[in-house]
Amino acid sequence: MGFFDFWKGPDINQGVAECSITPGAVLLDVRTPQEYREGHIPNSVNLPLQALGGGGPVPVGKDAPLFVYCHSGARSRQAVNLLERMGYARAKNIGGMAAYKGKVES
Repeated sequence: MGFFDFWKGPDINQGVAECSITPGAVLLDVRTPQEYREGHIPNSVNLPLQALGGGGPVPVGKDAPLFVYCHSGARSRQAVNLLERMGYARAKNIGGMAAYKGKVES
């Protein structure tokens, strides 16, 4: 690990790849519904951070692996913290769409 790797955020491309090979995993997009409609990673589920913070239902059980992303990685970091406080022990922030290089659907 290099000196500047300490500040490097999660790699969304690596996270999506890991999600695709993890049994029972859910790819969770915590952006707004409008952002989601403008383009999202295929097979992701939209649960906006605001809904999650307001007690919005998470579409899976608390033992499911959750791979969480947003636009830049900031909201997904907040969402993972919320999910952990709600008892979801396998939530992982994978970063933001701004760095995503794969297929996008709208």
